[in-house]
Amino acid sequence: MSPSQSGPASKNARAVAANLLDRIERDGAYANLVLASADLPDRDAGLITELVYGVTRMRRALDHLIDGFVSDPPDLTTRNLLRIGAYQLHMLDTPAYAAVSETVDAAPRRQRGFVNAVLRRVADVEPAWPSDAVRLSYPDWLVEQLEADLGASEAHAALEQMNQPAPVTARPDGYVQDLASQWVAELVDPQPGERVLDMCAGPGGKATALAGGPAMVVAADHRKHRATLVAANAAKTGASLAGAVAADGRYPPFRPHSFDRVLVDAPCSGLGVLSRRADARWRVGPDDVEELARLQAELLRAAFALVRPGGVVIYSVCTMTAAETAAIDELVAQEHSEAEAIPIADPRWRPHSRGALVLPQDHNTDAMFIAQYKTPPTSPKGQFGKHGESTG
Repeated sequence: MSPSQSGPASKNARAVAANLLDRIERDGAYANLVLASADLPDRDAGLITELVYGVTRMRRALDHLIDGFVSDPPDLTTRNLLRIGAYQLHMLDTPAYAAVSETVDAAPRRQRGFVNAVLRRVADVEPAWPSDAVRLSYPDWLVEQLEADLGASEAHAALEQMNQPAPVTARPDGYVQDLASQWVAELVDPQPGERVLDMCAGPGGKATALAGGPAMVVAADHRKHRATLVAANAAKTGASLAGAVAADGRYPPFRPHSFDRVLVDAPCSGLGVLSRRADARWRVGPDDVEELARLQAELLRAAFALVRPGGVVIYSVCTMTAAETAAIDELVAQEHSEAEAIPIADPRWRPHSRGALVLPQDHNTDAMFIAQYKTPPTSPKGQFGKHGESTG
């Protein structure tokens, strides 16, 4: 049964969803973890999941619909019930009688008259959006940033796509991984006998994909529990990792020039995976983007020190901001002018700076940026080595 067809058997689902939404907003809990830990009734699990993710994504647009008919701000639970009702009415096309009556039934008795009155007016309103940011339900800064970086048309298309539930894709080994991430692993293309480092490997999606090939793959992550998770996922998928270690990629415990390929799948703002992380749009700010771009640059400096002469450094991030994509490539061009950017001819990717980009609307995947750099066959004088010291 689809959410828009839900009937009386699901009348308590709205109360459950409102409780989970309270935890997300009041306690700062993550939507996916809240849902994973909830004991959802089988008959209503799909509807509750849709309401929690959908209302979390569309919170700003829903509040705009509601606030025109509310004089005093309601308490959080009542607001979340109003959001649930408005979401059903305007984004699930649930019949008005069902959306209103079942949401009213889920409200505390003292608030039922209020919820009923507001939702009946919301049901009759034709939305008039004051801005694209409100209509799309994203923070102003994020919409403005992506408009500046991608152009308004591409930015809006990406944001529209990320308001839809993400598809679930699984590799032949059973590991669930977005296609764009799988394509990154394909482009790394380890050759037989090569030593490959996945510098920021947790939870292990790309590392386990790489370890299924002919190379010796070492996975590292600065958080011990994530390194442990990489090892566990390798065991589940049958991937033959040479090791999974807890190590800060900025200060790696490996000899300089000891790898043929180094993948820096760097920590990033994650603004390309907002369809999967419903609450992330409300957590990330412009200062986070700047801070993460500095970290990405540090990780790449360490990666260039670890790759052998003639080896390849691969940089990838699941975001679309210029600061974390084109600007990082420009920094590599300045600091490692001796390194050659490897063209990416795969038609699934669009050229972006000297690398390539996939936007969510291109193939209904996460957004992803990748750039690959081949170092010269001999180490040039003055090349930075481990911890930034000169090796020339």
